[in-house]
Amino acid sequence: MPAGLKIYAIGDIHGRLDLLDELLARIEMDIGLRPAVQPVYVFLGDYIDRGPSSRETIDRLIEHGEKNKCVFLKGNHELIAIKCLSDRSWFDQWMRLGGMETLNSYKIPAQGVRNGKRIVELQSAFHQALPQAHFRFLRDLQASFTLGDFFFAHAGVNPNADLASQKESDLLWIREEFLSSNVDFGKIVVHGHTPVCEVDVSSNRINIDTGAYATGRLTCLVIEGASLAVIST
Repeated sequence: MPAGLKIYAIGDIHGRLDLLDELLARIEMDIGLRPAVQPVYVFLGDYIDRGPSSRETIDRLIEHGEKNKCVFLKGNHELIAIKCLSDRSWFDQWMRLGGMETLNSYKIPAQGVRNGKRIVELQSAFHQALPQAHFRFLRDLQASFTLGDFFFAHAGVNPNADLASQKESDLLWIREEFLSSNVDFGKIVVHGHTPVCEVDVSSNRINIDTGAYATGRLTCLVIEGASLAVIST
């Protein structure tokens, strides 16, 4: 990393506001140890679904972004939620991936979603319940971010394409082709998307999705200069 910067990359939150608050407090303590260094927060996406507090998590992230230098990346779950505002065909998939919990957090009862008429009602209710600040947050999420020798994306990268030529679909969804690759991507890829028991460090990538919504462990990768460290709940 460039001198004077310290990256705090945070994995998949999935509506666990309690863990996010705990992790941010631990990061603040770490920043206090070297207050002269500029902290940059990089959130890797999947802020919503599965956990109980998706709406509150977005509120917290927006608030945090107003006071700190932050990069918010898009996860596949945010992509689906935005798609559902205009395309009802995504609703079944969203519900299978934890969207019911997100709708509930916006005070929208989401039972019985498989009925076609019910989907129309849910789409309308989601439109009405989603604050403009939340819509702008979801709309403006980045697909990737590069700094120093590191490339940040939610899911990973296509090993057969240069980093500058990656498709958003791969950055948000790719798994096995990327995870099993030994290709030198030119930078170390920091990602989430595929839950692991422990931070997974390979020669070409680092996975920091420790399955927070199910395990209670939300993880942050700290990068400063040539050093790596981990802060987790």
